[in-house]
Amino acid sequence: MQKRFAISTLAEEIAVTLADYNDASCLIYGIGNVGRQDDGLGWAFIDWLEDNDICPKADRDCHYQLHLEHADLISYKKKVLFVDATKASDVETFKLERVESKIDHSFTSHAISINAIMNTCQACFDYVPEVQLLTIKGYEWELELGLTKQADYNLNLAKTFFKENSA
Repeated sequence: MQKRFAISTLAEEIAVTLADYNDASCLIYGIGNVGRQDDGLGWAFIDWLEDNDICPKADRDCHYQLHLEHADLISYKKKVLFVDATKASDVETFKLERVESKIDHSFTSHAISINAIMNTCQACFDYVPEVQLLTIKGYEWELELGLTKQADYNLNLAKTFFKENSA
């Protein structure tokens, strides 16, 4: 049976259960725009957590995009799980990966990478939490509410992955 998802680093370095995030020292953060179809995947994941009372001790939040100020937000956390939609061709359904702090040139008024947020956190607060990124494959990005059927399927696969690894 072929896996339809990817975990990009060693299993012992990846938190594969949501229980790993069920603590006040953790943040689960959805990125995206529910008004742009599949771009709302990050928010849909957070909605699922909240609707099912999963990780109630963790901070859970959503926003349209990352901002430089998020470096301050993550500076208070031990672990952070970002959840976002992706168009990447190397992601078939979803991907869970560890993210490392690094300088990049993504900083603009409308875009900054998780890596750059982490690097700013390191530079300003001399600390970087453990950060993972769950990207879920999306297909349509038009101004419309609701996920496409394929993106909803991928979201359900990601939810099932976490449910099965939490059992």
